[in-house]
Amino acid sequence: MATKRKNRAGWGTITRELVVDAATRTVRAGNFEKMTIRRLAAELGVAPMSLYRHVRDKDDLLDEVVDRMLARRWRPKTDPGDWTAWTKEAAERFRNFLMAQPAALHVYLDHPVISPTAIERMETMLDVLRSAGFDEQSARRAYGTIHTYAIGFAALEASRARSAKAGEVGGEIAEQLASYTTPRQFSEGLAFLLDGIERQRVGAPS
Repeated sequence: MATKRKNRAGWGTITRELVVDAATRTVRAGNFEKMTIRRLAAELGVAPMSLYRHVRDKDDLLDEVVDRMLARRWRPKTDPGDWTAWTKEAAERFRNFLMAQPAALHVYLDHPVISPTAIERMETMLDVLRSAGFDEQSARRAYGTIHTYAIGFAALEASRARSAKAGEVGGEIAEQLASYTTPRQFSEGLAFLLDGIERQRVGAPS
């Protein structure tokens, strides 16, 4: 006589929300690289095929998890009337988010992110730039420059942090190069970018 399986979820009790919640717990624990549909299914007490009724694959799950986490982190507290300060805070919050959540950095490096929060963030930044006097083309170029700078810097910073943790051989020059991937250096580089972007603003003195 076959033994009845234990801890199985009832038929129809699994939803996309529950699957995303389980994936979020895994990501927050820092284990996104080990996350698989099979492991999530085991945690939820269902067969792996049951999850595929609600999610396409692991990438689909990661996109939604990252979107949820970004929604809580990206919005600046600075008055958007000061476009430079607001944009600086927005960029620094985004970089901090990517550094704090390796899964987020993975997602943003893997493909263009067009999740609801990512789109909201982009449109809000563009609105702030437009309100500051940038024309549409200049606003979009400014957004693209700041966005890619934050992702690229975070990727290099994360790489350098892994190398340091592994105790790889360095030296004076290596230490100097490593100093270029710090939060302070990010802010200094961002200030250079914003100064250059300001020169493109409609009516800004040359």
